[in-house]
Amino acid sequence: MTYYYKGFPQSERDEKIDMINLDELERRVKDIMPEGAYYYIASGSENEWTWRNNTSAFNHYQIIPRALTDMDHPSTDTEFMGMKLKTPVMISPIACHGIAHKDAEIATQKGAAMAGALFASSTYANKSVEEIAAAAPEAPRFLQLYLSKDWKFNEMVLDLAKKAGYKGILLTVDALVSGYREANLRTNFTYPVPLDFFTRYLGGKGEGQSVAQMYAASAQKIGPEDVKRIKEISGLPVFVKGVMSGDDAKRSIEAGADGIVVSNHGGREIDGAPATIDVLPEVARAVNHQVPIILDSGVRRGSHVFKALAMGADLVGIGRPYLYGLALGGPQGVASVIEQLNKELLIDMQLTGCKTIEDVKHADIRNIHYDRDDWPSNTDPRIRKAYPVTKENQIKPSEDAHTGASAH
Repeated sequence: MTYYYKGFPQSERDEKIDMINLDELERRVKDIMPEGAYYYIASGSENEWTWRNNTSAFNHYQIIPRALTDMDHPSTDTEFMGMKLKTPVMISPIACHGIAHKDAEIATQKGAAMAGALFASSTYANKSVEEIAAAAPEAPRFLQLYLSKDWKFNEMVLDLAKKAGYKGILLTVDALVSGYREANLRTNFTYPVPLDFFTRYLGGKGEGQSVAQMYAASAQKIGPEDVKRIKEISGLPVFVKGVMSGDDAKRSIEAGADGIVVSNHGGREIDGAPATIDVLPEVARAVNHQVPIILDSGVRRGSHVFKALAMGADLVGIGRPYLYGLALGGPQGVASVIEQLNKELLIDMQLTGCKTIEDVKHADIRNIHYDRDDWPSNTDPRIRKAYPVTKENQIKPSEDAHTGASAH
């Protein structure tokens, strides 16, 4: 179940994951993942205000149920940029999947394909674009680009991605330098497994590098001309990833962007930035259906997916949860994470009369202020107290009893 790369433990699991919700995976993965790797995933920058509020801000918006809709059997099937998908949930790019699983991005791609989801692999992936593509040849995939100061490196990355059949580029513009990630500093985290593009180009650089060192090689200056140049070199659609305002969305489209990704890097860059769901309406108004919109950062529930779609997104990306699923279950674990979100999303669709994802995009969402909106459920393990055991409340064993109740 565990493989060691130079002493670093990597999961070899490939199994479905039973779960009640995605949050519990973050607690369970600690049992199999080293502390530094865990906190590389499960942390944000500085005081982590944005990281926390990315999720809690979804509670600023409420889904209005609908009655007498005469509808059943909703479907999560959707189409995006000509690609037929089984879910509006997308696998957003994260570096170095090898910290979660021996097969790294190969396993993630297999899991995404099982679930019929779009997968975006990172410039800082452990596996090559050819290996990722071979894992699921018919599956759709994008490449996320950290623009390098070295355009020969950029040209190599874009050329290889196109030859491997990638369908689009996500240009990250919100990470010109690394955010101040205190958890990485406290655990002295460095990338423990080689990163393919750097191995090809620089003969192994990447393994043993800190996050800040890796970002130092990236371009600290990105402008409209870079978008145009990437489009010309790759011949692929280019999405600008890291847009948090209407003005930036307009500037991106004017530069030739084929899509917008509303993202604050999962709260890993500027601490104090607003939650993505709170700026989505402004960006959607500015875009005005000219190009598709993807939203990521903080998504943990099917209701979050529903709200994002209803407020202007065409796809909704997840990040940290699928890496926990990858560690706990490999390809099937990744698929399990997407299936859990689909399960919750379908309930919301049924209760609002939304038969299709297109219907969800026209659902009624309100913004009603509540004093406190981030309480966990009363059965959440973080607050749940031990249930009392008395003579009167115990279920007696019986071969004929099939109550479905829990026994102590």
